[in-house]
Amino acid sequence: MTDPRATPPHDERLGSQAVVLVFLVFAVTYFLSALVRAITATLSPTLSAELLLSPGDLGLLAGGYFFGFALTQLPLGRWLDRHGPKQVLLAFLGVAVIGCVAFAAAHSFTGLLAARVLTGMGLSACLMAPLTGFRRWFTPSVQLRANSWMLMTGSMGMVAATLPVQWLMPVLGWRGLFWLLAVLIVVAMGVSAWTLPPWRQGVAAPDEEPGAPVPEAVDYRQIWRNPYFRTMLPVGFVNYGGMVAIQTLWAGPWMVNVGGHTPAEAAAGLFAINLSMLCAFWTWGVVNPHLARHGWRPETLIGWGLPISLLVLLAIVVMGAQAGWLMWALFCVSSTFVSLSQPAVAMALPLHAAGRALSAFNLVIFGGVFVLQWGIGLAIDAFGHAGLGQADSYRAAVAVFGLCGVAAYGAFWRGWRRIERDRAATLRA
Repeated sequence: MTDPRATPPHDERLGSQAVVLVFLVFAVTYFLSALVRAITATLSPTLSAELLLSPGDLGLLAGGYFFGFALTQLPLGRWLDRHGPKQVLLAFLGVAVIGCVAFAAAHSFTGLLAARVLTGMGLSACLMAPLTGFRRWFTPSVQLRANSWMLMTGSMGMVAATLPVQWLMPVLGWRGLFWLLAVLIVVAMGVSAWTLPPWRQGVAAPDEEPGAPVPEAVDYRQIWRNPYFRTMLPVGFVNYGGMVAIQTLWAGPWMVNVGGHTPAEAAAGLFAINLSMLCAFWTWGVVNPHLARHGWRPETLIGWGLPISLLVLLAIVVMGAQAGWLMWALFCVSSTFVSLSQPAVAMALPLHAAGRALSAFNLVIFGGVFVLQWGIGLAIDAFGHAGLGQADSYRAAVAVFGLCGVAAYGAFWRGWRRIERDRAATLRA
């Protein structure tokens, strides 16, 4: 079997066996990251009852994880480009271990929130590190497949954060669960240190010319000004961020407080939602290379597919208590069109800026998750204070989120059509 730790050839392309092993190692860390990210949805009834949390408090606590993510993204991108996925991932996972231990030991809302932010900071490299490595080690079609299947492993982690967590709660309690997560992250660090390849500066990606001179450095100002990057900004922040906010928190409280389900029934619903997402990302991984070969560009798929999620969201608001896990699963699955934006942004910018491009876009996504996760909770509280009942407050808050999604899609549409016009003009010339 090919040893992935051995120095790769000049373009650092890995052999097929090493590709599989490296992917699996990264997938384990991302699985744990997604599990920790989504666990608050399952624990929300317990944490709300034990700490007397309002919807706004609960949204802030869950969003603290994504706030930690957002804090690290810009320096993370530079460190990934300079030091490579292996070193950066190991350092960040060490912070995540401290965060999980602190959460398990906390006895106040402030302590839990601080620990949650720290955990988010520590796990913020678990997707960016592999995507940066894939940009150099994998061919473009394999990158698209690997990206979708990394998101699939994230869905596996979210599945594990539902019924399995519900089953373990009577045995370990929520504090014991976080001690267990800390141990599992330490094990993942050991496997990553042993398996992941080294990183060298000044090499070509599989889709670039080996031996070509290293281009001038690209800073974050150039990335943020890139027309393709800017086109993806609104749907990344609102639509992608909102999908994650719903999946990792608000679908659960909706089922309890609007649909009238028990916490166990809500956990089962979350299990089904995340299993649906797992299947969706697996399907994207299978079909992406075929779509790319037939000229289906990511922005085209997003442009035609994302409106489905907005129509589903409208149906959820209208249905109210009748909108259970199936409708939320349909919303989340139809939102996965926007996940194609991540590898597309990386491939639209030079290899040596891949880490910064991915991290900058991840900052957009997880900034959106934090704002929307907390914002939906604040909106629920505000509508409640205005005199609406609990169920109607949830419906009104989701309606406001839907209007934001429509506005974001409209901004994306204008940028997408401009890209299409420029591409057509280039072909005519």
